[in-house]
Amino acid sequence: MRPEIKEYNYDWLMGRTLKAAAALGRGTEKEARAAFEYMPYFRGVASSFLREGEAGRIFLELLAQNYDNILTAHGRGKKLVATTFCKSPVIFFAADMVPVTFEILTAIGGLVWQRGMFEYMDFCCEAGMTETSCSSQRGAMGAYLAGLGERIDLVVCDTPGVCDTNATAFAFTAAYLGIPFFQLNYPSSIGDARSQNYHAADYMELVRFLEEHSGKPLDFERLSGLLSEVERQDYLTAELEDLMALVPSPVPPIYSLMLYAGRFCFAGDAIFTRLLSSMLESAQENARKGKPGVPQERLRMFTCYIDHYTVDINFWHYLEDRGIAHIGSILSRNFRDNNAYCADLPGSCYSIDTSSKEAMLESIAQMDARLPMVRSIRGPYDQPGMWLAETLALAKRYRADCIVYNGTPGCRNTWGMVKPFARELEKHGFPVHIMYDDAFDDRVESWEATRERLDEFFQVRGLL
Repeated sequence: MRPEIKEYNYDWLMGRTLKAAAALGRGTEKEARAAFEYMPYFRGVASSFLREGEAGRIFLELLAQNYDNILTAHGRGKKLVATTFCKSPVIFFAADMVPVTFEILTAIGGLVWQRGMFEYMDFCCEAGMTETSCSSQRGAMGAYLAGLGERIDLVVCDTPGVCDTNATAFAFTAAYLGIPFFQLNYPSSIGDARSQNYHAADYMELVRFLEEHSGKPLDFERLSGLLSEVERQDYLTAELEDLMALVPSPVPPIYSLMLYAGRFCFAGDAIFTRLLSSMLESAQENARKGKPGVPQERLRMFTCYIDHYTVDINFWHYLEDRGIAHIGSILSRNFRDNNAYCADLPGSCYSIDTSSKEAMLESIAQMDARLPMVRSIRGPYDQPGMWLAETLALAKRYRADCIVYNGTPGCRNTWGMVKPFARELEKHGFPVHIMYDDAFDDRVESWEATRERLDEFFQVRGLL
């Protein structure tokens, strides 16, 4: 790692950058334009979100708040817990802990910082992690391993059966830093009584682990309030996703990113409710006016895995410029039972029950079991309720014109089956494009090359 990279605390660097961007939303348009002259390296991100009006301003505040929580945790007597986007933060909030979600922090760094997360990713390899592991963890993870972030106190992640490189990254972090480690173990099925009992028992062990390391009992009254807030958030999400099914979709492409990034950071927190309310109000206004979320909708694209996170939100600008409606991804769906698509996937959804401590833990266990990859990539792709059935149900429900796969070279669980998966989707009438880049590291394939390959796909298949 270059010496100059070591001069800054990573959390402080990103936190202050996002705090400055969020502050621009509280000024006038003239003031924002003047400020852009002095911030060449993240003006693209700041201007993109500010252009979205109130929802964009709240999202910048949300990202800044996430870093502020991390930076001030120890001063407030709270523990920092490293975790994954496959794990809801609700249980940590109830334990009075602050989650540090590696994948979200890596994506933010890639979008905001012109240098990208490359130095941190490479440091993980210097420290002993394999370069074929997932770059989504290695970005932020490298900063913490190098001592350039706040001190992590403990690690909680999911089973290796969901994503081996994901779980290995967190196990490596715990071993390298010499801190406590807990791994939830999700079985290969969800929804049946046996797996439900298994999940609940596993969560009881997690509660004991968190209580041991926090030094205080889990606050179940607070947990009830958090889950009640999740109820409101799930309702707003369902309303927003219903609007995505309209043709044209009144939902801007960038809302998909704002939806899942907000949920991964602040499920159960009022700031995410504010964001969803603002997004829904804006999309409803578009719908009333018959206004699409892109200047002119020409194509509807479903992303069957993850999106692309290189600097300045290039991927979302590309969708807007080409008139492509983003109708969601594996990340944006929550599989709450009040969502319309749950009718097409019986047994795949969850509900919330706050009537008792046991019911609340069971609800969180089932909610987590529907998070990305835990839900879709936990076994054979073509079995009932798995990746193929889920993708087909969503593509049909939202009337997709095509399906795009994007990941990282470390996504071995999907690379091992993406070709037959794509062939099955093609048989059902959905053109499929496989992106051979890295969603977080454009050294693998430059954004310009990625853009050209997307254009070629849309042109050759007669979609644009």
